[in-house]
Amino acid sequence: MMKKNKRITKLTPVQKKALQQICSGKSPFGPGGAYQDLVKNLIEIAMEGEMDFHIAQDKGLNKRNGKKRKTLKSSFGNIEIRTPQDRNSTFEPQIVRKRQTLLVDSLADKITGLYGIGMSYRDIQSELRKMYSVDLSLEHFQAITDRIISELNAWKERNLDAVYPIIYMDAAYFKVKENGKVKTKALSNVLAITDQGKKEVLGIYIKESEGASTWLSILADLKNRGVKDVLIVCIDNVKGFSEAIESTFPETEVQLCTIHQIRNSLRYVATKDKKAFVDDLKSVYKAANKASGEEQLNRLEKIWGKKYPIVIRSWKANWEKLSTYFAYTPEIRRLIYTTNPIENYHRQVRKVTKTKGAFPSDIALLKLVYLASKNIQEKWNRPVHHWSLINQQLVIRFADRMPNPLIEKI
Repeated sequence: MMKKNKRITKLTPVQKKALQQICSGKSPFGPGGAYQDLVKNLIEIAMEGEMDFHIAQDKGLNKRNGKKRKTLKSSFGNIEIRTPQDRNSTFEPQIVRKRQTLLVDSLADKITGLYGIGMSYRDIQSELRKMYSVDLSLEHFQAITDRIISELNAWKERNLDAVYPIIYMDAAYFKVKENGKVKTKALSNVLAITDQGKKEVLGIYIKESEGASTWLSILADLKNRGVKDVLIVCIDNVKGFSEAIESTFPETEVQLCTIHQIRNSLRYVATKDKKAFVDDLKSVYKAANKASGEEQLNRLEKIWGKKYPIVIRSWKANWEKLSTYFAYTPEIRRLIYTTNPIENYHRQVRKVTKTKGAFPSDIALLKLVYLASKNIQEKWNRPVHHWSLINQQLVIRFADRMPNPLIEKI
C-alpha cells in the first residue's frame, strides 16, 4: 500500500481545490475557481485586520456589529465577501471601499478604453461577458465611464502655455438629444502647434452654433487659462471670426483657409467650366508672392468676372486674410494655408463617433470626444515636419514674441 504524500495532506482547502481543478483540466482562475476563493479569503482577512485597527483607535467607544454580505465583480467572476460592520458606522475599509463593486480598477480602465475607441455599451458588455465572464448592467457601464467627467473637467480648466506659434480653430457637427428632441450642435475645437512643434488639443466646446460670439467666448476662455499671445491663427471664413480674434489677440495674424475658399468658389461654377477655372485659380494661390498673387487675381477677374462675379468678389473681399501665408517660406506656408490639420483631427474623432446616431446628452458627447482625443494625441509624439527650421524662422520674424527653446536651454 502506497504511503500518502505528506505534502498533499498539508495542502489548504484552497490549494487542494486548485490541484483538483488543474488535474481535471479546469482553470483555477475562472469563475468558481480556486483563485476566486483565495482572493475572497485574503480580502476578508485584510478587512478584519482593518476593523481591528479601527476599533483599537476608538479606545473602547466602539464595537463590532456583525457582518454584511457584498458582491464584487472581477475579471475572474463574482466574489461574495462578508464585510465587518461597527456600531458607530464609522468604519471605512480601504482594500474594498464602501459602494465599490468592482474589485480592480483595471477592469474599469478596460471598459473606459473600449468606450474611448467607439464601442457601444452593449458591445463592451458582450466583450466582457465573453472574455471575463463578467456581466455588468448598462447602468454600471454608465457609472464607470462617468468617472472620466472629473478628469475631463480638470483637462478643460488646465493652464495653457503663454504663447502658441500656430492655432487652428474649427467646428464639427453632431446630433444630441435635448428635451426629447434631437438637435444638431457645434463641437468647436482648438488645435495648436506648441513651441516644441507638437500638436495639442487645447479645448473642446459644445455650442448651439458656430458664430463670431461663440468663438469670442472660446478665445476668452483660452486667455483666461493663460494664453497671452498667438502668432498665427488659421480659420475658415465664419462671419465676424477674424474680428473676434483681433479683439482678443490684437497682434495675431489671421489666415483664412484657402481650401475652404476654393471649395466654396467651385459651388458657384458650372461643371463644364470647373477645370479651366481651377487652372486659372491655381496661379492665384500658388503665386510666388502676394504681389504676384494679386496680379493673377486681377487676371482671373478679367477672364471670369462677368460670368462668376460672386466668386471673384469673395476672393477680393477676403484677399488680405487669404494672402497672409505669402509672407512666409514654403515650410510655414504648408502649415498655415489650410485648416487641414484640425479637419484631419475631426476625421479621426468621427471614426470613433460614427457608431452613434444621436448622443443622449452634451456630456456623453464630450466624454467620448475627450477619450478619443487622448488616444489621438498619443500618436502626436513627434514635432511637425521641418519644425527645427520653422522654429528658427518664427523666432527671427517674431523676435520679441516667440519663445526660443534652444536659447532657454543654454
